[in-house]
Amino acid sequence: MNTKTAMITIAGRPNVGKSTLTNYLVGEKIAIVSNKPQTTRNRICGIVTRDDTQFVFVDTPGFHRSRTKLGEYMVNVTKDSIADVDATILVVEPIASIGPQEEGLIEQIKGRKCPSILAINKIDTVEKEGLLEVIALYSQTGVFDAIIPISAKTGDGVDDLLKTCEKYAIESPFLFPEDLTTDQPERQVMAEIIREKILWNLDKEIPHGTAVEITRFSERDSGIIDIDATIYCEKASHKGIIIGKRGDMLKKISSMARSDCEKFMGTKVFLTTWVKVKENWRDSDFLVRNFGYSE
Repeated sequence: MNTKTAMITIAGRPNVGKSTLTNYLVGEKIAIVSNKPQTTRNRICGIVTRDDTQFVFVDTPGFHRSRTKLGEYMVNVTKDSIADVDATILVVEPIASIGPQEEGLIEQIKGRKCPSILAINKIDTVEKEGLLEVIALYSQTGVFDAIIPISAKTGDGVDDLLKTCEKYAIESPFLFPEDLTTDQPERQVMAEIIREKILWNLDKEIPHGTAVEITRFSERDSGIIDIDATIYCEKASHKGIIIGKRGDMLKKISSMARSDCEKFMGTKVFLTTWVKVKENWRDSDFLVRNFGYSE
């Protein structure tokens, strides 16, 4: 059988639904999702194999103005991910104005001369007339091969998007085994699941100042997996909030994370978590790299 592959970057401003779209395309959670911006920090590949074609979707951090070493890393990941791919999907919200972040990404796409599709997400939140205005506005840029309204949450229009992506596939051996859904090591997926639960349960700046390190990942003969994880935060006061009164918040985060870890691994998981302080780690090149954010 002659096989084809397409490497496609999913780009957009923070919190626009890139990770939700990646998860829907793949059919399982491989990228964490929250209602807070800048949830995704690393480049994450979602792998979809259909018949003779393998799509590799590269989910990227939201394009934003960086204020820390970690932020600089995230912006560079997004810029680099638009290079050397077969196409880019720019995900936008159904708003009839092109913001500075979208303008910046459009300029990146133009500069790289990268074929691109516009995916207008969250169409379940807007009337048809408003959607037509958004389509007309982005059509004037002359950048996009196709403009496809979608809802990454419900899946509306996502099959049309995937079908459009087929034209960018080129003859090539598959890049990954057919049954693989992500290039992330299992340890990294577990760390990200824990960080997602922190984002869901804590407010304001605290979640963005956290990192998770898996210090033990071992499988018993019975198939049960033991995971030890350390949550790092930037202030002693944040540590107290993450742990909570009588340890209640840490227990809640750990319980929610364990449930998702078990779904991903397909087996029982014993998860043990600790919290430690690393002051201002987001501004340390060494610590940013140490926590796995390296280009």
